[in-house]
Amino acid sequence: MTKKMSMSTSKTSLVLFLCQIISALDVPLDSKLLEELSQPPTITQQSPKDYIVDPRENIVIQCEAKGKPPPSFSWTRNGTHFDIDKDAQVTMKPNSGTLVINIMNGGKAEAYEGVYQCTARNERGAAVSNNIVIRPSRSPLWTKEKLEPNHVREGDSLVLHCRPPVGLPPPIIFWMDNAFQRLPQSERVSQGLNGDLYFSNVQPEDTREDYICYARFNHTQTIQQKQPISVKVFSTKPVTERQPVLLTPTGSTSTKVELRGNVLLLECIAAGLPTPVIHWIKEGGELPANRTFFENFKKTLKIIDVSEADSGNYKCIARNALGSVHHVISVTVKAAPYWITAPRNLVLSPGEDGTLICRANGSPKPSISWLANGVPIAIAPEDPSRKVDGDTIIFSHVQERSSAVYQCNASNEYGYLLANAFVNVLAEPPRILTPANKLYQVIADSPALLDCAYFGSPKPEIEWFKGVKGSILRGNEYVFHDNGTLEIPVAQKSNAGTYTCVARNELGKIQNEVQLEIKDPTMIIKQPEYKVIQRYGQVSFECIIKHDSTLLPTVTWLKDNDELPDDERFLVGKDNLTIMNVTDKDDGTYTCIVNTTLDSVSASAVLTVVAAPPTPAIIYARPNPPFDLELTGQLERSIDLSWIPGDENNSPITSFVVEFEDALHEPGVWRYQTEVPGTQTMAQLKLSPYVNYSFRVIAVNRIGRSQPSEPSEQYLTKSASPDENPANVQGIGSEPDNLVITWEPLKGFQSNGPGLQYKVSWRQKDVDDEWTSVIVANVSKYIVSGTPTFVPYEVKVQALNDLGYAPEPSEVIGHSGEDLPMVAPGNVQVHVINSTLAKVHWDPVPLKSVRGHLQGYKVYYWKVQSLSRRSRRHIEKKILTFRGNKTFGMLPGLEPYSSYKLNVRVVNGKGEGPASPDKVFKTPEGVPSSPSFLKITNPTLDSLTLEWGSPTHPNGVLTSYTLKFQPINNTHELGPLVEIRIPANESSLILKNLNYSTRYKFYFNAQTSVGSGSQITEEAVTIMDEVQPLYPRIRNVTTAAAETYANISWEYEGPDHANFYVEYGVAGSKEDWKKEIVNGSRSFFVLKGLTPGTAYKVRVGAEGLSGFRSSEDVFETGPAMASRQVDIATQGWFIGLMCAVALLILILLIVCFIRRNKGGKYPVKEKEDAHADPEIQPMKEDDGTFGEYSDAEDHKPLKKGSRTPSDRTVKKEDSDDSLVDYGEGVNGQFNEDGSFIGQYSGKKEKEPAEGNESSEAPSPVNAMNSFV
Repeated sequence: MTKKMSMSTSKTSLVLFLCQIISALDVPLDSKLLEELSQPPTITQQSPKDYIVDPRENIVIQCEAKGKPPPSFSWTRNGTHFDIDKDAQVTMKPNSGTLVINIMNGGKAEAYEGVYQCTARNERGAAVSNNIVIRPSRSPLWTKEKLEPNHVREGDSLVLHCRPPVGLPPPIIFWMDNAFQRLPQSERVSQGLNGDLYFSNVQPEDTREDYICYARFNHTQTIQQKQPISVKVFSTKPVTERQPVLLTPTGSTSTKVELRGNVLLLECIAAGLPTPVIHWIKEGGELPANRTFFENFKKTLKIIDVSEADSGNYKCIARNALGSVHHVISVTVKAAPYWITAPRNLVLSPGEDGTLICRANGSPKPSISWLANGVPIAIAPEDPSRKVDGDTIIFSHVQERSSAVYQCNASNEYGYLLANAFVNVLAEPPRILTPANKLYQVIADSPALLDCAYFGSPKPEIEWFKGVKGSILRGNEYVFHDNGTLEIPVAQKSNAGTYTCVARNELGKIQNEVQLEIKDPTMIIKQPEYKVIQRYGQVSFECIIKHDSTLLPTVTWLKDNDELPDDERFLVGKDNLTIMNVTDKDDGTYTCIVNTTLDSVSASAVLTVVAAPPTPAIIYARPNPPFDLELTGQLERSIDLSWIPGDENNSPITSFVVEFEDALHEPGVWRYQTEVPGTQTMAQLKLSPYVNYSFRVIAVNRIGRSQPSEPSEQYLTKSASPDENPANVQGIGSEPDNLVITWEPLKGFQSNGPGLQYKVSWRQKDVDDEWTSVIVANVSKYIVSGTPTFVPYEVKVQALNDLGYAPEPSEVIGHSGEDLPMVAPGNVQVHVINSTLAKVHWDPVPLKSVRGHLQGYKVYYWKVQSLSRRSRRHIEKKILTFRGNKTFGMLPGLEPYSSYKLNVRVVNGKGEGPASPDKVFKTPEGVPSSPSFLKITNPTLDSLTLEWGSPTHPNGVLTSYTLKFQPINNTHELGPLVEIRIPANESSLILKNLNYSTRYKFYFNAQTSVGSGSQITEEAVTIMDEVQPLYPRIRNVTTAAAETYANISWEYEGPDHANFYVEYGVAGSKEDWKKEIVNGSRSFFVLKGLTPGTAYKVRVGAEGLSGFRSSEDVFETGPAMASRQVDIATQGWFIGLMCAVALLILILLIVCFIRRNKGGKYPVKEKEDAHADPEIQPMKEDDGTFGEYSDAEDHKPLKKGSRTPSDRTVKKEDSDDSLVDYGEGVNGQFNEDGSFIGQYSGKKEKEPAEGNESSEAPSPVNAMNSFV
């Protein structure tokens, strides 16, 4: 086994947790339960397979495991037992298998090279780690060599060899000059993959003596330097042009083998004059889209995430004006083993069956081998319940002694995979995990879910009882879930009480009680209403609620679905919201939200703000009430009413409304009688018998209604038999054996006389029966008992009083009471249309079995589990109702890649019938949701680190992620778009080779086999000179307004020399913003030419800084004022002030004249030149030395001869590339052979220069520090 394992370089650590258990027995994730159950060991953390360590630091080899009882740990080294007690430098962490090898106190890392493997063991089995190969990193010195100068003819090719020392891991190569500036590269001059510097043709400007190759060893944080190479180019006229010749690779063909999932790099560098251009093709196919990139001026072909399909012949063609040359590279893609199905932990009850499956693929096909408790299964102790069949172990009728940890090893010549999976056989009596006497509170008419989380082995049976001595719960009123939960779909007050859950298996029985309380729903009985309010007015919205007395509600107000503005004008009361001094920005939708711990309700209203009307010259008002009402022409069924109109108050009366009061039947209640035009002052009114009338009149104009007039005198009409019969007669049964006849009783004035009664008659329809009648009084309902279930009846109700009957009433058809349907819909079929939509069909139920009015069908459907996560969740049933006699319906809003169940029930006026058998269907995969987050951290000069979270809803099996990004310049223009495909198991990525100080926009999404999901975007900036960029912003914009102008001021944070501008416009207007440019870098500006008494909006922006702006501010200019201008030149105080100023100026001129004559000439400039201070001399151009120099860290002057700038930094304009691209700083020294060794992430060291001694020549260490 160890021989196979030692060939892998994979860095994937296999972490197995108990929560990954899949088996015939589900173990709840209850911490107390997990602590009590026996469990074989599981490796939870281990070091990578290929572990390169720093030889200067302690070696920590991780091995963590969990199990019950806690496992013990042991190690092997190079295949034999490693006795850590015999080595004083090696210790094992307490309660852990992690080894710590003490190197810092005398140990040598080289002595501990080897292959290590950890074993975690308890009484249930043994789990083993990967083979962990420990190797210390190495950064050897460059071998000494004497380098001869390279004399090259102009136009010839040249290769400068680097040949770095072999290190572990291999170093990163780069070329620089002795000023530590990176050598420029182009299509003509570039660095190859092997580190050599290639010249396709040399030019005179290539002559220099400081071509230096550097090797950076990241692991030990050291940099090695090769001796400088000299190149001298001599010219010959004319320069001979040459057709392309390949410098690398040589010959016409070559081969390359790459592993699946790695990055394939192919390189072609050619010589020639003019400089050849490289072109790449794949023979017999296309280069893979979205995974192909060209680097190093198209000399390098890069294909990421290669697969077997990328095998083939790749041809590079080098071409210039004189011809072309090509090279064919035959690529073969092999594959280290990768999982198809990794074995998973198995938890079984005694006597159960199960399987462990281990399937892997690779190229060549990997071999599968099994181990039991770390021992090859062929020599492991026999287990009669176990049978090995290739990549599968079959377990039959297991017993507790069958518990063990099995290892599956899949290996080929390119690597191996090792997975631990345990078989845990448990015999446990039932346990109920739900707390005792747990209280559940639900709102009436809502579902109630009572938990009974349980565990036992074998799996217990669950029963529910109501009350301590109640009978077992059964029937359609309850839903019993597999996880033990009891569901009451529609909880009523009667369902409140104590419920008992009982769990039993062959090893025991246990029970638990829970409490259920049913609460009244929260309601808004007075909702906010739509309001129109004038600007600067006051408005109030009401929100009066009714709630359960045991629940504490909280009321929250929102504006446009957001929090209310932080403004003292908004006053929130107990039942209302009041807005004082309303402005235009208060326009919007206001929502009252009432929350309790169990439910939430809301109501909204719109506020419209309008401009206040100008002060009217004429006051318009509602009319004054009419007066002098008079009754004339009294008859039994009519009377004439006349009146005198009141003052119309500048708005003509449009109509008069006449109302009446019946003092006999409804005293104090005024009802509408009629309405006549405003030009009439008399109306003929129709009367009803047996009513004591009084009348009043209301005048109406455009402004509104007047107050009612004084009542007229009373007029009592004579009695008569009723003119009409009750309305809204209905016959509807409330029980299966009755018929309830209801009607709308006549009002008092409709009775037409005393002794009002009703004659109620009924007979069964379509049956030759006589009418059955009964006379009742003072009721509006009569119940006929003993009727058949749901049969039609003819019903009529006739009014009568002491003077006789009303006319014969019309008949209506009613039905006796309904009963629940008897039959469930049959032949239920489901057709899945797409990942979120399904169509369900069923056969209709016979009408006779409906036993009531067929109202439709209800489809109950619920998600059983997600096929991607394989995890069950709390089941939430959804209901769709299809009205009428439909036989199909659509189920929208399904979740992709999920398993669902549904059933269908017929519905009548009484309720639902029995459910059809549950139908199972599955939805196909869909596109995933966007990744849950995208964070961009660790910005450097040329790299950014991206971290992301997997989609909240994968909607299938994720296949990969796609990252697209492009640079953004200062004018918001987007650069070229780069696309990267990332494996689905990755959660972070380091983007390298980016431009410094550049903003990038990133687009990130996930893919399933169906397609790409929605993307998430983010922006980030690479840093400049290792200093975080300063993000500009404008804040605290304030205004001070007068009649026709306003002072605008602001605060600015950001780079200097920003060009500001001010934009303004009338508040609430849709007109374009007006723009004023601010001279200089002032932080204030005066807006002139404004209109008095007008509200303006204003904002401040800066040009050339990504076009950012401040937030808007609103101000209002003052009202226009009468001019009171006074001629200042005629004022006495002004004339006196001017005289005093003139006198003061005259005195100052005299004093200056006297001092000048006494002082004489003083040659300051000549004096300074004669006594020049050597420390303040300007920089000399001939030798590059400095006169004035101030160290930024020590504030001590340096003398002439310094070769570094005064601030120890390289100016940006001198080079766009330097050692700063390769580390955060350098501290080190040169060895005797000229190689450079030092930590390039350490802190800076100060080097003060004392007295007048000249400073030493700078070392490369200090020069490299300048890049930090």
